[in-house]
Amino acid sequence: MGSHPVLLKRTMTTIAELPTPALLLDQHVLEGNLQRMARRAEELGVSLRPHIKSHKCAEIAERQRALGARGITVATLPEARAFAEHGFEDITWAFPLILNRLDEVLDLAKRVTLRLVVDSSEAIYALERAEHPFHVWLEVDCGYHRVGVDPQSLTALELARTLHGSDTLDFDGILTHSGHAYQGRTREDIARVATQERQVMVEFADRLRAEGVRVDGVSVGSTPALAVVDHLEGVTEARPGNYALHDYTQVLLGTCTPRECAVTVLASVVSSQPGSKHSVTDAGALALSKDTARGPAPQPTMGEIYQDYAAGTLRPDARLVSLSQEHGMVSKPLPVGSRVRILPNHACLAVSCFDRYHVVQGDEVVDTWRIWRER
Repeated sequence: MGSHPVLLKRTMTTIAELPTPALLLDQHVLEGNLQRMARRAEELGVSLRPHIKSHKCAEIAERQRALGARGITVATLPEARAFAEHGFEDITWAFPLILNRLDEVLDLAKRVTLRLVVDSSEAIYALERAEHPFHVWLEVDCGYHRVGVDPQSLTALELARTLHGSDTLDFDGILTHSGHAYQGRTREDIARVATQERQVMVEFADRLRAEGVRVDGVSVGSTPALAVVDHLEGVTEARPGNYALHDYTQVLLGTCTPRECAVTVLASVVSSQPGSKHSVTDAGALALSKDTARGPAPQPTMGEIYQDYAAGTLRPDARLVSLSQEHGMVSKPLPVGSRVRILPNHACLAVSCFDRYHVVQGDEVVDTWRIWRER
């Protein structure tokens, strides 16, 4: 028997009819977020290559492409394959090359333009041995200190020279991610990181060019940095991801307001014992993740609760304070059976807990969109 794809169709008409926990995507808010970043990239004079790991959704990526995105960024090979099957033909896998998956990389690179990221000689030599004209970025550490070469090191120069001089590989340029922008406590902190990111990359590109290494592309990333940077002279593309959805971390960083957060988790109160100072919802770690809010949070939280979603106001008196696998503890007794709309600390991980979005306009559920989260 042949297998047939599962079609995700609308079965409910209003949010009130949805079983919980459910992932809600506000279509109007999403569209506003996408349009703002498209305009921002145009104002800054850079190509937009959005990181789709945040939403993992073909419908959202198609809208980003319609708004001018030039290719997409992914975090995993399964993401790359899924979006290649949806007609995306220019994909950057922004993760250090996994050597034991080179056969899969080669197979996909024969079908689409797959741009790879390296920061080691081992990865470069493995790609050269495959004898395929891979597109390759050299990843640079701009201050986050997670992966990437030190741009001041001799190693960085030697790797760039190797890529530039390769008879088989196509050197795309240098790439970085300002993940430490999320550690900023103020808008000024984030602006300093954004400025540092640009300066590090432009200076390294200039150093390479002075050594005879051609650098066509200079790629930077992170939603908070893109929100505050004053200019990106010398940069060619940006790869923000979270901007499509936003979350409570972005609210704390000043990147957006609660009204500009497109994703929420709908949950039900399932327990509220007499005399207790808390209640429990059916949204636990497998609906929200266990990421805490990054930024100057006024109090510890595992997820904020909307007082009025349409108005963009959060409850000052109740929030998620503890999560186990399926249980979410609320800091206040709430009636059993009541529903809450939760703003996740980290939308990217919350999305990864679900198979689909319930796309909403106001209180109406208008569609369901699949989340491509295979490993």
